[in-house]
Amino acid sequence: MYKLSQITTLLQKSIYLNAKRKISMYPLPYSCICGQVYLKKEYPNHRYEITRVHSTQSDQHRQKVVIETTTPKIVINKLGEKLPDQKLPDRTDLDSKAGFWKEKIDPYVKLARWDRPIGVYLLYWPCAWSIALGSLPGTVPLQSSLYTAGLFLVGAGLMRGAGCTINDLWDRDVDAQVERTKNRPLVTGAVSETQAVVFLAAQLSLALAVLLQLNCYSIVLGASSMLLVIFLGATFNWGALLGYSAVTGALDLSVCAPLYVGALAWTVVYDTIYAHQDKEDDMKVGVKSTALTFGAHTRPALSGCLALSAASLALAGHNAGLGLAYQLAVLGYVAHAAQQIYTLDTENPEDCASKFKSNSSVGAIILMGILAGGYKQYMDNIADNVNHEDTTKSCLFS
Repeated sequence: MYKLSQITTLLQKSIYLNAKRKISMYPLPYSCICGQVYLKKEYPNHRYEITRVHSTQSDQHRQKVVIETTTPKIVINKLGEKLPDQKLPDRTDLDSKAGFWKEKIDPYVKLARWDRPIGVYLLYWPCAWSIALGSLPGTVPLQSSLYTAGLFLVGAGLMRGAGCTINDLWDRDVDAQVERTKNRPLVTGAVSETQAVVFLAAQLSLALAVLLQLNCYSIVLGASSMLLVIFLGATFNWGALLGYSAVTGALDLSVCAPLYVGALAWTVVYDTIYAHQDKEDDMKVGVKSTALTFGAHTRPALSGCLALSAASLALAGHNAGLGLAYQLAVLGYVAHAAQQIYTLDTENPEDCASKFKSNSSVGAIILMGILAGGYKQYMDNIADNVNHEDTTKSCLFS
């Protein structure tokens, strides 16, 4: 029999060994330089399990958890402690840069609508079609056509911004009464009228610099578009003419005229869809739009515009000698636009906005059709015009 003292000693040892075993199995905490705490648990055969703990802790003391949505303050502070000799960004510097962008730059981006590039795309696509068609004769090197396409993309961004700035200057009083436009920079005062005029002058100056990179015929043609500035749709699709002349140095009206008409009719389709977003406010302030003009006859009217657009684009491709692939692309455009028209909910602004934005895919469909339908023609022509003069060169800077 055990004595009472022996039993007591045995119990004490058992308690001690059990406590020691539990302590040895308990995960050991450690922290990284970001302040996050991890638990490291060791298993036999030198295996470890690492678990992240929802807290922040340094080697010496615990910190409060700070949730930052902009600047990673904890990381910067910890790195500063670990790397005292390294120059790291200061939180106040980061905040000041963000504030500078929000207060000084962002209003102009919104004024030019560069934060919503769909307008640039819609302005650029007719230019791209025209440049592609003008390149089919193979009289200019491929790099010249691509360079011209790049110039037109920059020009489209500048002219789109300039057009939006002019629109906001003219309509700032009306915009204040329309729900969708009441937060525009000129209405809220984020940009003053004088600042908007200076910004407009800068955009037009840069656009002129782009225009002067083209041949003389195109410079005159581009300047003449100013005569049609009161007709937004007419000038909006001027690139359907200008792109062709920028490549060839002249206009082939059998190709360019139907291309221009097709692009113009397409513009009426998507612009009317867009205008249905604001028709209630337009009626209140007395603004005229195609959405109000067509009214209950919107679908038949847009169907007629679609038919005119498709026939004109098909004729332009036929006169340019494009193959079957292009005509299939035109059919794809018709199917896409018809689906838009007949599923359009004119009383739902969100549906109108969504369908308006989807028109950018129409431009890509037609361009792909031109490239596919004219590839063989282009390859045959370019082999026969190796020594032809490059007509894309600027008459002022070449």
